[in-house]
Amino acid sequence: MLVLAGHAVQAVSVGGLETCVQFPGLDLAFDIGRCPRSAVQRSRVLITHAHLDHLGGIAMHAATRALTGLEPPLYLVPAEVVPDLEALLATWRRLDRSRLPCRIVPCRPGDTLSLGRDLEVRAYRSDHVVPSIGYALWSRKHRLKPEYRSLPGSAIRDLRYAGTQVAEEVWTPDLAVPGDTRIDLLDQEPTLLDARLLVLEATFLDERVTVAQCREKGHIHLDEIAARASDFRNQAILLTHFSARYTPAEVRALLDQRLPRDLRRRVTPLLPRDAR
Repeated sequence: MLVLAGHAVQAVSVGGLETCVQFPGLDLAFDIGRCPRSAVQRSRVLITHAHLDHLGGIAMHAATRALTGLEPPLYLVPAEVVPDLEALLATWRRLDRSRLPCRIVPCRPGDTLSLGRDLEVRAYRSDHVVPSIGYALWSRKHRLKPEYRSLPGSAIRDLRYAGTQVAEEVWTPDLAVPGDTRIDLLDQEPTLLDARLLVLEATFLDERVTVAQCREKGHIHLDEIAARASDFRNQAILLTHFSARYTPAEVRALLDQRLPRDLRRRVTPLLPRDAR
């Protein structure tokens, strides 16, 4: 279990094999991979796209929650994927002779999901080779309006008692999970660079796959991240989705070699559990 920018993160992500990024404190998972056992506890799963390494375990997730007496899960799914996913689950229901209870909500860029009074998830279009949705968690806070910030506490209290609205509502990006994407998304959705925690894929890390080849596959190369190092204002960055060709030692060494120091100190690579 990692703790980054105040969030507990339980995750597995290997490019082409499986990706499931969980936030237990929020009861959220982004993608379901092969359905890790711990992910059965997550009642809300936000699917970025329909590649098997991100979606393959969805029937097992629904089935296991039902088997263990948990409430039916909520799946946010790119709208283009929903008809085929519903057909797939219908086939599994016939094969398994089970209900696979779940709620599937089509998701489009600009949609929001409330997670309570002060939290919401906002969706945007990611830049991958299949229809893809990225998600950002925004939090609402109240802060003093600029004109009152220099006043002593007693004066602010008196204004409140008099009925003056001294605070303003502010929404800020707390967590961003673009899913598989090309780096161009950072220009299309610049607020991702302001999220306290950014979960960003970095599938390829060196010359074994060139930047051009990486882009053709709809992914991000480490050299592209390094070239934009000064753009990242995030408190913490979790790099995920490394190709299985890289060993944990190679991942660490390449990050050390290719990332500027200020960025490197904020970057945590998601590596296999036995390598942590």
